[in-house]
Amino acid sequence: MKKIPDINDINRNSDEELVKLTLSKQDYFLFIMKRYENKLLRYILRISNISREDAEDLLQEVFIKVYQNLNDFDQKLKFSSWIYRITHNVVIDNFRRIRARPEIVNLDQEINDKVLENIKSDFDISREIDIKYLRDAMEKIFKKIDGKYKEVLVLRFFEDKSYEEISDILKKPIGTISTLINRAKKKFKGEFVKR
Repeated sequence: MKKIPDINDINRNSDEELVKLTLSKQDYFLFIMKRYENKLLRYILRISNISREDAEDLLQEVFIKVYQNLNDFDQKLKFSSWIYRITHNVVIDNFRRIRARPEIVNLDQEINDKVLENIKSDFDISREIDIKYLRDAMEKIFKKIDGKYKEVLVLRFFEDKSYEEISDILKKPIGTISTLINRAKKKFKGEFVKR
């Protein structure tokens, strides 16, 4: 009986190589799950208002859909964009089922730090501003922003996705993605200036 290689050996493979291995031997799917479980769980929690337990259930649904549709993966796309797109669709389907809109509810310190790091240059804020005040203000503003803006900001600044990847994930043109990100930044700035 042939043994599955060690995780360290597999980690050297690209996503696309892992897909090919999985298509030849289903046991390799475990390595795809291990590679993406934490990233996708964080993504689900960031774009939804559900508990961690419910997010884990959605993640399980994501992996089932990924496994069922692995033969349909288009090798021209990045695998990460494809799996994030499936995750996005599962989250949206869940919200349709419970008739709620995706919202980010509890911003943790990591998100606050990333928001501060990635957006503060657009605010032209002086260094004398108290960082705690800034984090609190940004968290309140982020909660007010429309879901379509939250999602692109989460993908761009928290998941470090390129405009092309966000375009693949959300199935929107790159120009639209750019516009959404710019509008979200302007809304942030406008709300911040009001304070």
